[in-house]
Amino acid sequence: MHDRLSRKLTGFGTTIFTEMTRLANERGAINLAQGFPDFDGPEFVKDAAVAAIRAGHGQYARMSGIPPLNAALARKYLRDYGLVYDGDTEITVTSGATEAIFATLQGLTDVGDEVVMFEPFYDSYRASVYMAGAIPRVATLRTPGGDGPAWSFDRDAVRALFGPRTRVLLLNSPHNPTGKVFSRDELEFLAGLCEEHDVVCVSDEVYEHLVFDGEHIPMATIAGMRARTVTISSLGKTFSLTGWKIGWAAAPPDLTFAIRSAHQFITFATATPLQHAAVAAIDAPPAFYRQLTADYREKRDLLVGELARIGFDLLPPAGTYFACAGFGRFADGAGAPFKDDIAFTKHLIDVGVAVIPPSVFYVHPEHGRSYVRFAFCKREETLRAAVARLEVLSPTSRES
Repeated sequence: MHDRLSRKLTGFGTTIFTEMTRLANERGAINLAQGFPDFDGPEFVKDAAVAAIRAGHGQYARMSGIPPLNAALARKYLRDYGLVYDGDTEITVTSGATEAIFATLQGLTDVGDEVVMFEPFYDSYRASVYMAGAIPRVATLRTPGGDGPAWSFDRDAVRALFGPRTRVLLLNSPHNPTGKVFSRDELEFLAGLCEEHDVVCVSDEVYEHLVFDGEHIPMATIAGMRARTVTISSLGKTFSLTGWKIGWAAAPPDLTFAIRSAHQFITFATATPLQHAAVAAIDAPPAFYRQLTADYREKRDLLVGELARIGFDLLPPAGTYFACAGFGRFADGAGAPFKDDIAFTKHLIDVGVAVIPPSVFYVHPEHGRSYVRFAFCKREETLRAAVARLEVLSPTSRES
């Protein structure tokens, strides 16, 4: 059936997000799997999109992004982090952060180059690496209950991954799926390795405005890293407009040249009226971001508290809108422990809640089989409805 599939894509199949959303729709399950909000984005941003359409902004945009958006993004990085970028030569607008990641890896790596990354990882990372002909070199974040603090990493193991073929460190902070926010000390350690081995850091920071504990520190702000970092982010997560697919990459001119060299042959340009509307979003006042964080903290605390009460083992995520929860206290219908995250995920579909089995985010899937990922980017009533269905898992319910 798949005889004509390129070897580069063999083994990837359909993304887990598509598969779990399909199952949720078919089975009537509440979708806490895929990370999209079940509420709409701000009216002022939508109004700006309508106005742009009516104003006739319907033709191709400039390949690197419309000038007003590139300028707005330059203002954003200066305002938020004190980073100075030239909008025309150092910022590239892409069709979502996923395209930015893909274009960057295609532009920066050759066949046989090595890319260091942490598992678990957003699933497009490994596919993007393989499609560039590069080789992933993977360090594992420690799961809760293991050796060392939850979601920390073994520095000696990471150091050993860097070598003469290392071209890129692919970093994600705040981190999907764990909710980890990398500390300044961790970033400085990784920056030191990048400088020592002349490695470029591709830093996926799409959850930059969803931090509840600690602070988001862009890798480009670490000493020596501005010149060797590609910072990637997007509109979708911050403004609840994931379907708009407005992303960007900020990097010095030599790295930007590589990104654009690939981007021009992938999507060439991103939807013009939505770029105009994105200007209004990026220029939102500080109160918008404060309210965003407050709203998501409430959602996090609601879901984490209820999951813990029901019997899941979990820590509140420091960032993102995902919570990873261990299910070791629960048993199947025969009273036996669940074999792995896949088995438990299938059981939850029967219960009426869709989640993500994180073993698909690992090169070494055995490290991700003891927990599942919940998305809390949902309305309060959606979260409470999901919790009501999960009550059947309660140890108290099983014993009664």
